[in-house]
Amino acid sequence: MTRHPAPLPPKAAAPRAPATRRKADGFHGQVAEVDLRQLRVFRTVAEHGGFAAAEVALGKSKSSISIDIAALENRLGLRLCTRGRSGFALTAEGRLVLEATETLFADITHFQQRINEASGTLTGRFCLYVPDNIQIHGETALVRAIETFTTRYPAVFMDIRSTSTREVEFAVLNGQACAGITLNPRHAPDVQTTALFHEQLHLFCGRRHPLFNLPESEITPAILAEQRMITVSGAATSPMWDRLRPHLNFAAAAENVDSRALLILSGNYLGFLPEPFALPLVHDGLLRRIVLDGLQLETSFYFLARPNPETNLMHETFRAILEAAC
Repeated sequence: MTRHPAPLPPKAAAPRAPATRRKADGFHGQVAEVDLRQLRVFRTVAEHGGFAAAEVALGKSKSSISIDIAALENRLGLRLCTRGRSGFALTAEGRLVLEATETLFADITHFQQRINEASGTLTGRFCLYVPDNIQIHGETALVRAIETFTTRYPAVFMDIRSTSTREVEFAVLNGQACAGITLNPRHAPDVQTTALFHEQLHLFCGRRHPLFNLPESEITPAILAEQRMITVSGAATSPMWDRLRPHLNFAAAAENVDSRALLILSGNYLGFLPEPFALPLVHDGLLRRIVLDGLQLETSFYFLARPNPETNLMHETFRAILEAAC
């Protein structure tokens, strides 16, 4: 009987090396215009909190934005954000890239401004914040100044943003805006203020309000004291208003003209509106002006700027043009 040798025990498998995450290769080569374009897209998406929200700001479709972000991620070798059913969020790497992007564009702006100072010419972005509904005043000094400024300096990218007067001041103070137009600015030691034009406000009620059909002769300060009023900015004043104000019932607040008009049109409140804004609504029978011995308020618009090396030449040039147009 033939004996077969016993089978050898199987060799133990060699231990596997622990899996390691492939490190990104980093950024190679020169920064090209396409890199800057994709970084601008990434920054806008991050500012707006997602692809869909950034569509209008960028003027691009969501699919086009997605292609740009994917190309940027491939260029950097990094995952910049998560997107899907769970929503949009920056990764840890994405937050670092966003911070580096902000620094890069700030450095580019600084470079442009230094070259502008050396050459006496203007290029770059001029970001001007203005209050809501300022356009109702028609061809003001501001309109003429924008015309002159953009004609003389066509290489400047003009960026005008409309918001509340409070946000205008914040934007100037924190550097979001090169300059701003606002009402009754707070006096900060490092903010330059230039008075511009005035605005007259009149008192109105909506057609559903009890005073709408009441004869003017029957409307008295005592009658007004019984009505619900919309609060008025401390920037607006007149001698008659100063006497009347302590006796009124302020029952609502509205920061801009549109929201104030909504409250007045509801028929439950009295409020002040600029005459150019209110006239079409008066003509349509939706509003009535309450005269009361010519009661009106006056406010003033101001040009604000916070000097810094990056925007000095830009805002000083615009200020000079604006003052000449007043």
